[in-house]
Amino acid sequence: MSPISEISLRLRRAYGSERDPRSEVSNLKSEIRNQRSAISNQAQSSVLSPRAIRIALLTGGGDKPYALGMATALTSKGVFVDFIGSDDLNVPAVVDNLGVRFFNLRGDQSPEASSLRKIARVTAYYWRLIRYAVAAKPKLFHILWNNKFELFDRTLLMLYYELLGKKVVLTLHNVNRGKRDSNDSWLNRFSLKIQYGLSDHILVHTEKMKRELLSDFDIQESKVSVIPFGINNTVPNTALTTLKAKQQLGVSSNDKTILFFGNIAPYKGLEYLISAFTELLTKDESCRLIIVGKPKGSDGYWNQIHQAIAGSPIRDRITERIEYIPDEETELFFKAADVLVLPYTYVFQSGVLFLGYSFGLPVIAADVGTLKEDIIEGKTGFTFKPQNSSDLASVISKYFESELFRNLESRRAEIRAYANDRYSWDKVAAVTTAIYSDLLRSTEDG
Repeated sequence: MSPISEISLRLRRAYGSERDPRSEVSNLKSEIRNQRSAISNQAQSSVLSPRAIRIALLTGGGDKPYALGMATALTSKGVFVDFIGSDDLNVPAVVDNLGVRFFNLRGDQSPEASSLRKIARVTAYYWRLIRYAVAAKPKLFHILWNNKFELFDRTLLMLYYELLGKKVVLTLHNVNRGKRDSNDSWLNRFSLKIQYGLSDHILVHTEKMKRELLSDFDIQESKVSVIPFGINNTVPNTALTTLKAKQQLGVSSNDKTILFFGNIAPYKGLEYLISAFTELLTKDESCRLIIVGKPKGSDGYWNQIHQAIAGSPIRDRITERIEYIPDEETELFFKAADVLVLPYTYVFQSGVLFLGYSFGLPVIAADVGTLKEDIIEGKTGFTFKPQNSSDLASVISKYFESELFRNLESRRAEIRAYANDRYSWDKVAAVTTAIYSDLLRSTEDG
């Protein structure tokens, strides 16, 4: 008999006898509380057994797709996670996960706040983090991102973790962002060297990143591992069709739609895409470019591009959405697009590429970093010579004449399957948990 049936029967009996029904209801409530307590104790004894792996995941309060993907993957492997997050990460995928304890140390991170308010809340966060670290049960801290004051994170905060006896795993999405953004300095490199040296293990996403880390910062090869960049599976993907998405954006169903998506910064090479698009329109007037993203750093780079667009004949064939796009609106742009273009001038790997793949969208990318290794020519996309707008225009034309474009709707499923296999979070978690085990075992042996 099911629990619901048993409850129903007992209540019917109580109402049909001389017993007080309210007493029977009270007894049932007591039994349910006892059963819940027993189940909870049993779950905690299995999840929080002495042999269970416990780690603190320091997310930096942002990058929801990566942080949620990592937490979910780790708990699926039996890892118990203290999730250090923010209001943005206070979502059911975290708080409803029995393997996660959510610590909202960052709180609100709204960019509209005043400078004084931003300073106050970042200071409050560091104070909470310092207090948390002292009492934290996990012996291993996994840092996904540093915080606002990176020099402090890389030096004093790392030394603090060292004094507390914590093991530190560090995930690098860039080996040296200053080098990428052309604002490198000796202080930047010095602080990076300290953080990398104090880390017990470092995770990178490509072999090229590993080589740069070993050569530029003299890191022991044994403490560096390469893991896939987990596929973005947190952005909603509904039944919205390409046709409906184009209609919502005011794009003709016959337009060959090119998408640029993500932060707008000099290393993204957007100016090369604009030049290529200008050339492309002289041959095919059905092309349309959608630019979606928020300027990163100084607005000067975007302002210069925007002025060039405004004064050119191509302006009516470009759709702009220059702002941060929340997850629930992201699908619209990837569903409306026929191809995603990544005209980067310098990068190791791109999360936007994997986001495009998650929607089954082909990618045309500059041959920089390891982007070429992530693209199967003619199957998932194409590559072009970096910083070469004429070659980019030629490759875009090639794509729109290809079988991949002609059969795009049927090929989307193949692209998604390829990405889910190659960049699965299960693979990420398998490597990561093995590293955790080794580090914690060495702590116990010591």
